[in-house]
Amino acid sequence: MTQSLAMSQFDAALKALESDPATPAEKTEMLMEMAMGMQLRPKTPEQLDQAVLLYRRALEICPGDSPLLRARVTTRLGTALQALPAGGAAALKEARDCYETALRTLKENGKPEEVAEIEMNLGLVQQSLAASGGARLHDAIQCYHRALRTFTREAYPQEFSILHNNLAIAYLSIPLSDERGKMREALAVQSFEEVLKVVNLVDHPTEYAMIQNNLGNALQYASSGHPLQNNLRALDAYDEALKVRNPRDTPFEYANTISNKANVLRNLPDDPDHPGLGREASLSKARELYREAQRIFTSLNAADNAGVVEEALSEIQRELEDRPRPRGNGDARAGAS
Repeated sequence: MTQSLAMSQFDAALKALESDPATPAEKTEMLMEMAMGMQLRPKTPEQLDQAVLLYRRALEICPGDSPLLRARVTTRLGTALQALPAGGAAALKEARDCYETALRTLKENGKPEEVAEIEMNLGLVQQSLAASGGARLHDAIQCYHRALRTFTREAYPQEFSILHNNLAIAYLSIPLSDERGKMREALAVQSFEEVLKVVNLVDHPTEYAMIQNNLGNALQYASSGHPLQNNLRALDAYDEALKVRNPRDTPFEYANTISNKANVLRNLPDDPDHPGLGREASLSKARELYREAQRIFTSLNAADNAGVVEEALSEIQRELEDRPRPRGNGDARAGAS
């Protein structure tokens, strides 16, 4: 469908609605349904812009004695603004205003699920704006926790898992600048583990691999008093992710996970029960994984990723070369004399 044809159909639909004998409230609902149809199944990016226009028009004609209807249209306008590919910070800030306005009415008269969905979307907006300093991550975290009061694991498993994944990412995005940093890292790990109570290997393989990879990263880089145990748990998580990710079907994700696994291995002793025996075997395994990841990243033209791996390879090579080598019989005799 060309853009001009889509616009002509859009204009025709608006004109037909204007001449319809329906009441203003009915027309508001009709406009909202039209906009939702465009938003949920957009054939072109322009249709999201048209959905925004329809929601705005719906708010213009919405009767003053229908506050609940106005709040629901305002909420939908927020979701459309949030979904605009090129909306940027301005669209996200307007979406935030829409959600906060709608919440004032829906908290009193709406359904708990409506309020929880707005809190979830508001959290996402706050989290996105926080990257550029336009919001606080703490506000996003509070939104997610409020949504979890309704979206429990038993009643709403999908929303529950999304919220905990968002929570984990938000916790890990806050700089470790205060004494609560370690607690946030632990909470991030806990949230990823909550997601894995819903997302499983059989029914959700892609999501399962992503969460296991993220859990491995959270464990590996956590500021813990038990780094060895965390690294061993991270290794298990990466191995779980690699039950799904492979070089044929998901080469980029596979290369990411094996390079993450190599990061763990290079810091593990060969025998965790006897760490004093050295790390040469672990370093060699890490080197092989880095080499494989570098080949894949290079073949995918992922130059930045390949460069990071190349630097890690150089560090491992230097460490292996600097390690003391076991002396042979001749060396031993010479030392004995």
